[in-house]
Amino acid sequence: MLKPLSDEGIHEVPSLTIGRRAQERKENLVPQLSAPAVSHSKIAIAIDGKVLLIDPADVISVEAEGNYVLIVRSSRSHLVRGSISTVAEKLLSYGFVRIHRRVLVNASWVEGIHPRSRGEYLLCTRGGKEYPVSKTYKSNLRSLAQLWIGSDVLFTK
Repeated sequence: MLKPLSDEGIHEVPSLTIGRRAQERKENLVPQLSAPAVSHSKIAIAIDGKVLLIDPADVISVEAEGNYVLIVRSSRSHLVRGSISTVAEKLLSYGFVRIHRRVLVNASWVEGIHPRSRGEYLLCTRGGKEYPVSKTYKSNLRSLAQLWIGSDVLFTK
């Protein structure tokens, strides 16, 4: 047997149902609206009035050339107007490390570090490129690896 609803009960049931349905619809929309965006990290460089989008993983190094920087890739290089300091700041989050006042290297391309005279080092990359590491930037070499085993020789002087 059904009990009759009071006037208050009649108004409460539909409002709860409508509110619940609206909440369910809202919850169903949230995953669609907050889907992660595709993250394709690219570096945009302006060349000859055009913008070239390059993958930071393709860049081996960035070298200062007066008022320009040379972006060295495995396939080709690009000369772009700008200072090495400004570029260094922008590329830090992409895994680039400053090893000389004129050179940044992509840490993922580094294969080895060889000692030279007077506390300097020579950094070698995949593909055979070699770059000098000055005393000033020697401490930046720590960021090339998360774990250093037997690294006392490199960082004691």
